[in-house]
Amino acid sequence: MASKLVPPHGGKGLVCCLLEGAALAAEIKKAAGLKKIEISSQEKGDLIMMGIGGFSPLTGFMGKADWKSVCEKFTMTDGTFWPIPVMLATDDASVKAGDEITLERNGTVMATMKVTEKFELSDAEKTFECEKNYKGEGADSQTDFMGTAIKDHPGVQMVLARKKYCLAGPVKVLSEGGFPEKFPGVYKTPAQLRAEMDERGWAKVAALQLRNPMHRSHEYLCKIGVEVCDGVVIHSLVGALKPGDIPAEVRVDAINTLVEHYFVKKNVIQAGYPLDMRYAGPREALLHALFRQNYGMNFLLVGRDHAGVGDFYGMFEAQEIFDKIPVTGNASKDLLTQPLKIDWTFYCVKCDGMASLRTCPHSKEDRVILSGTKLRKLLSEGGDVPDHFGREECLVILRKYYAGLTEKVEVKMQKAASGSAM
Repeated sequence: MASKLVPPHGGKGLVCCLLEGAALAAEIKKAAGLKKIEISSQEKGDLIMMGIGGFSPLTGFMGKADWKSVCEKFTMTDGTFWPIPVMLATDDASVKAGDEITLERNGTVMATMKVTEKFELSDAEKTFECEKNYKGEGADSQTDFMGTAIKDHPGVQMVLARKKYCLAGPVKVLSEGGFPEKFPGVYKTPAQLRAEMDERGWAKVAALQLRNPMHRSHEYLCKIGVEVCDGVVIHSLVGALKPGDIPAEVRVDAINTLVEHYFVKKNVIQAGYPLDMRYAGPREALLHALFRQNYGMNFLLVGRDHAGVGDFYGMFEAQEIFDKIPVTGNASKDLLTQPLKIDWTFYCVKCDGMASLRTCPHSKEDRVILSGTKLRKLLSEGGDVPDHFGREECLVILRKYYAGLTEKVEVKMQKAASGSAM
């Protein structure tokens, strides 16, 4: 039976750079004799996504022309939509165009790469990249963005700390970085997740992006998706986060518990993907939609401050950006996965249930404002979690995690998390 799911981005099907069988064995042997380049955690996640088809139609890291076009126009030079650069860098001056190299992460051989281009980005060009991809409309963005961001924005810090030489070229991926073993049954490739959704006969699917444990607002968003679609994928990031965020294995455990007790299981799938967070707000929301298209989901649930950090982004800027991106009418070039835009959600005492600004007529004083940041702050400080904030079965798991920490990171509150911007 033909799949009813949205086709992968780029019009070429799933483009997977991960080798298998004899080809994998031969390339691993070859990799041992090549110059070795250490890659970052973010580059590792991007590489795996190219390996498993999550970044279709990419076959390698971007050159300077694509870097500039993506920053300026939201497209690669061939006109294919892409919202944020995918870059690889090194301080090794000896690498040159034409070389074949091995990409390693902490001693693990991840891939080989044919270097087709080597270039440098000046400080001014890095600033350009930051302003195009990370600057938002929030309070911290109105004045000296770079001055503020250097100190407080993890995504900007990563760009500014990027190594000297950028390398572009196609890759052959040799490892999934241990994710299948670490998250069995949760980590799924696009092909695996598509097969599971096809088996269920799903055609209209929404993704819930998660980097925090699910609180009641997440649950509410997910159930809105269940009501209007064939099913929802609770799709958690299992790559690296910033200090103070809750590790993936703890979040996975809490989500499993929530699904067990509060969802009709046939209508929901929990899955994980191997990227690191970029904290790019609106631009990252577009990237989240793009790779969800590759995973077979034609909707992305987008609430307030999606992929945000601090007060850098307007509350619904990540929704609004979908109305501003280029649309050519060519399905192979355009982004097909669309947002399900959800207003600010909360528990209302007078409504006696979950509600949003579109449905609740009551005052701010009647509402329990929910956010992952606020939940992490309360738990990290040993504070009481307000009624209706989260499900008790999940809070037990989270409290146990925080009780076992020997070193704690201060969790900073922002307007989105506190509800002061409502």
